[in-house]
Amino acid sequence: MARNKTLKLKEFKEFPNTFENPTEIKGNWGKIFFKNNNPIVLELGCGKGEYTLGLAKMFPDKNFIGVDVKGARLWKGAKTAIENEINNVAFLRIYIDHITDYFAKDEVSEIWLTFPDPQPKKGHIKKRLTNKKFIDLYSQILSKSGSLHLKTDSELMFEYTNEVIAENKINCIRQTSDLYNSDLVDKILSVKTTYEQKFLEIGSTIKYIEFTL
Repeated sequence: MARNKTLKLKEFKEFPNTFENPTEIKGNWGKIFFKNNNPIVLELGCGKGEYTLGLAKMFPDKNFIGVDVKGARLWKGAKTAIENEINNVAFLRIYIDHITDYFAKDEVSEIWLTFPDPQPKKGHIKKRLTNKKFIDLYSQILSKSGSLHLKTDSELMFEYTNEVIAENKINCIRQTSDLYNSDLVDKILSVKTTYEQKFLEIGSTIKYIEFTL
């Protein structure tokens, strides 16, 4: 298992669509990697990048970057993109609380948080990806018209995010506590990760919030 992980990390670093703590790319993703000026969409905590890949295939006129700290997971998304010639995708291995080191002001048009760890322990509240600390970071790179999307099976994460939105007078565009029994579900929101499929199979309801900063 450890050897397999080591091999994946080695391959990950050699892939043409992967980055690990790049220093020169902030503000230049379109110029350096994508070679175009299309909008940039991030999936933070992307795991194997299933949502990133699903959206990239759906929107060839946008650029997508999956961000996570687990290189062995990112390896799967990067390899899938290469094998399927999905060229509007990149994968970035960093800690999310360093996100402003790699993206410039207004460089990002959308941010997706798909099934982030709800960090249920009281002492871990600051680790929740919709904590005000992270919201402040996102606001530094997200365009003024850009949206932030949260999909979660966690009631705790859903309620907590709504509290953050209310307390900070953030503009909530739409939300639902049961996505697949609402009128909000569309082709974009129907993209499912492996985790989401497992949640649905055990009867969990999927919550969704879209808001602007």
